[in-house]
Amino acid sequence: MGKCINHPDRETNYLCMKHNVYLCDECLTCQDPELYCKFRSSCPIWFIYKERKKREREQEEQEKAEKVKVVFLPDKKEVLVEAKTNLLDAAREAGIKLNASCNGAGACGKCKLIVKKGNIETNPTVLLSEKEKQMGYVLACQTKVLEDVEVEIPPETIERQMVCAGQGKEATEKLKGLVETIEPVHHEVELHLDPPTLEDSVSDLDRLFRGLKKLGYDTTRMTESLKVIQDLANVMRAQNWHITTSIITRDCSNEIVAVRPGQNKERNLGIAVDLGTTTIVVYLVDMSTGEILGALGDHNKQAACGDDVINRIVCAEKDGVKKLSKMAKSTINGLINEILNTVGADHREIKNVVVSGNTTMTHLFLGIEPRYIRRKPYIPTASQYPIFKAMELGLRTNPMAAVYVMPGPASYVGGDIVSGVLYCNIHKDDKLTLFVDVGTNGEIVLGNKEWLLTASCSAGPAFEGGGIRFGMRAEIGAIEKVKIDPQSLEPEIKVVGDVKPRGICGSGMIDLMAEMLKNKIIQPNGKFNLDITHPRIKEENGEKQYILALANKETELEQDIVFTESDISNLIRSKGAIYAGFRVLLKQAGLSFNDLDQMLIAGGFGEHLDVERAITIGLLPDIDRSKFKYVGNSSIAGAYMCLLSKEARKQAREICNSMTYIDFSDNTEFMEEFTSALFLPHTELKDFPSVKL
Repeated sequence: MGKCINHPDRETNYLCMKHNVYLCDECLTCQDPELYCKFRSSCPIWFIYKERKKREREQEEQEKAEKVKVVFLPDKKEVLVEAKTNLLDAAREAGIKLNASCNGAGACGKCKLIVKKGNIETNPTVLLSEKEKQMGYVLACQTKVLEDVEVEIPPETIERQMVCAGQGKEATEKLKGLVETIEPVHHEVELHLDPPTLEDSVSDLDRLFRGLKKLGYDTTRMTESLKVIQDLANVMRAQNWHITTSIITRDCSNEIVAVRPGQNKERNLGIAVDLGTTTIVVYLVDMSTGEILGALGDHNKQAACGDDVINRIVCAEKDGVKKLSKMAKSTINGLINEILNTVGADHREIKNVVVSGNTTMTHLFLGIEPRYIRRKPYIPTASQYPIFKAMELGLRTNPMAAVYVMPGPASYVGGDIVSGVLYCNIHKDDKLTLFVDVGTNGEIVLGNKEWLLTASCSAGPAFEGGGIRFGMRAEIGAIEKVKIDPQSLEPEIKVVGDVKPRGICGSGMIDLMAEMLKNKIIQPNGKFNLDITHPRIKEENGEKQYILALANKETELEQDIVFTESDISNLIRSKGAIYAGFRVLLKQAGLSFNDLDQMLIAGGFGEHLDVERAITIGLLPDIDRSKFKYVGNSSIAGAYMCLLSKEARKQAREICNSMTYIDFSDNTEFMEEFTSALFLPHTELKDFPSVKL
């Protein structure tokens, strides 16, 4: 017995007679396996070592034999992976970027594949419908391959990627020319510095400042992190004093956030975000040209905690601020991942972010307690924000990306409306403008370059699909246009994507209500006309319904798509709140609808809105139709401008500071107008002379 040479605390019987050292079980390895040893024929260490090596070779051969082939359709990309590798890892190995915003945790349900051939092992999930499971759908991250398999990337995934890129091109055309000079918050400066000499022996940092000062930077208001200083010596000398410096520009100071040797060869990308209560939209922008590379939207995951901002605030009060903040960022990060996958970019290339949202959404995004927004005197914690870094907020971008949050003037009028005013140029226009963003809150702006009044009326999420039985966003499968034959009362519908319908979006709801009113299927109070009987009109659980699409025949759903009295009631309250807001804001300014030069309609469904139908139900005023103009998603458009332009960011702050907020919370006049608007089109029919009932 002796002590192991490597572990003196262990006693062992194994003695290497050539070197006269003891080895424990853990250290049993021949010291000189390639050299002659006269003791080898009787050495137990040698025999154990040989047996161990043999087992390792056999294991390697077995592992090689267990490689399986995965073929990805429709491109027929092949990859060899070890048995029991999950399909998400196999796709990554093959260079195929699947959307997996939960990073393979099985929580997002977006990495869908269809197994066409081969044996797999998959975990059960509620994120796939029974129909999808029957068609062979699986979640890639939850599915292991046991033998050679063929899998197909679903057509809807490919189509969504095409839509992502296509919407980017459309948005680029629409927003072209808005920004002349690109000046992002986070920008990069290339410097050729003079090397030090005995006569010029200033420090590396002072040499950097001197180079920046020559380019016009105020280095007296410039800071830098310890990491930058630590990197500076090696970076400067790596390419003979040729460096690239990353700088974040703030109002009161600039910060050097990174230094790299040589010329910057990375693509410089930016993200513009419309942080909506119901929907979040993201643009990926090339910061050198202003081109929008991709655009996508998705439901805000916070919707699980309530449809409107009041419910979100209530949820946040129950120790839910972190939870709601995480939900919003998870939605944003998922959209970022999906767009990056589509265009083949890396998250580290994203160095600028602008977020535009209402005040509550902004507070929750930043992890700020919003409870006092709903308590008198309705004060937000902040209305303007400093420049943040992405790593502070948990965004999947470059950690040092600059995050600019749009300022908002009041608790219920936020940065999304400032974005809208900026984009529509209301603050520079002589025309008297009434601007409305028809979303969950129904924010309104009245004014021109001389003055701006603003207010918010709680319209609720009905026009975005919330609280409507078959309500949905304007995405593939949504009924967007409806016409009812006056003789047969049969509906004629138009569906987004020309597929069988899954639900109805805001523009379709307005069409349907107007058509039902015109054909006397419903009365001005929103109730069904009891004198009409028709196969399309049925009663379920004591509530009347109109069938838009029949189950299994006109839709792929196993139930009829219906429009109920409750749906109509929700929409009447929503349109009533918006119209009442118009009336009260105009009265505050001593004006009427006839004084308006133009009325701008923003929001998710604005471009698809039929003015005549909207007037028929009393959502819009009965004025000269030429005064109406659709501006689309003005929140994301304003965010895009601020992403690229220093001047736009300056104007956004000026707009925010110049707006006068009118609070409707305890306004008796608003409640009176709201009550009057709870009819189709209105209790005051004289205000709607063109509507014939």
